[in-house]
Amino acid sequence: MAFTLPDLPYKYNALEPLGMSMETLEFHHDLHHKAYVDNGNKLIAGTEWDSKSLEEIVVGTYQAGAVAQNGIFNNASQHWNHNLFWEIMGPDQVGIPGSLEKALVESFGSVAKFKEDFAAAGAGQFGSGWAWLVKDKDGSLKVTKTENGVNPLCFGQTALLGCDVWEHSYYIDFRNKRPAYLSNFLEKLVNWEAVAAKL
Repeated sequence: MAFTLPDLPYKYNALEPLGMSMETLEFHHDLHHKAYVDNGNKLIAGTEWDSKSLEEIVVGTYQAGAVAQNGIFNNASQHWNHNLFWEIMGPDQVGIPGSLEKALVESFGSVAKFKEDFAAAGAGQFGSGWAWLVKDKDGSLKVTKTENGVNPLCFGQTALLGCDVWEHSYYIDFRNKRPAYLSNFLEKLVNWEAVAAKL
C-alpha cells in the first residue's frame, strides 16, 4: 500500500500572520514530509509491511527494533508525526474548549502549567525530536518528548498535540530560538478544537 503526501489543510501563506512563514511550510511540507513519504514507500515495497496501515507499520517496526527495520520506522513514523502536526495547527484561532481545559487542569493544575511543561519538554529535547501532549493508558494527560521520529504510538499512548522541534521546522522563522518557536506555537498556531477532538 503506497502512502501519499496529504495536502495542507490551509493555504501555504495562511499561518504567516501567526509566525510560520510560507517558505517554512513549502520546505517543511513539500520537501521534508514528501521525502519521508517517498522513502517510506520505497522501503516497504515488497516487504511484510506492504499491506499494513501506517499505524501498524510504526508500532510493528518500532517493536521489532532490528537494524533492517530502522529506515522503515523512521520514515513511517515521521509521516505519521507530520500528518498530526499539520492537522493540529490552523489560522482560525479559538480558545481551548471546555472539555480540554478541564482535562488539562485536572492533570497539570492549570493550562499555564501545561504550556510551561510542554515548552520545557520541547526546548529540553537534545537534538532532533518532538514534544507531545498525550493521553496515557490510564486516561491521564501527560507531557512527553521523544527523539528523532519516535512518537506516542510506540508506547500505547494517544497523541493529542505534537510539536516538531527538528531545526527545519523553525530555523527559517526563528533561527536558533527554539523556545520562542515553541511559545509562538502554543499561543498562536495550535487549533485547540482539533486537539480537543482527540480526547
